[in-house]
Amino acid sequence: MIINILLILFAVLLFGLIIFIHEFGHFFTAKLSGIRVNEFAIGMGPTLFHFQKGETQYSLRLLPIGGYCAMEGEDESS
Repeated sequence: MIINILLILFAVLLFGLIIFIHEFGHFFTAKLSGIRVNEFAIGMGPTLFHFQKGETQYSLRLLPIGGYCAMEGEDESS
């Protein structure tokens, strides 16, 4: 029982690490290209924790099923 819980926790953490590395690639490339990054988020759904550093808001969200790097110019209002 405990082993199964630990395996699930390990799988979620490993998946989170893969998501972080993938999204960081987008973030790093955008910064190198001079594109403003409005938000860098790991997870989807409601925000659990966030902080602002410079022009970018960094967020940890509730559902560990993905992430995103919101860049300037991706939506119509920017």
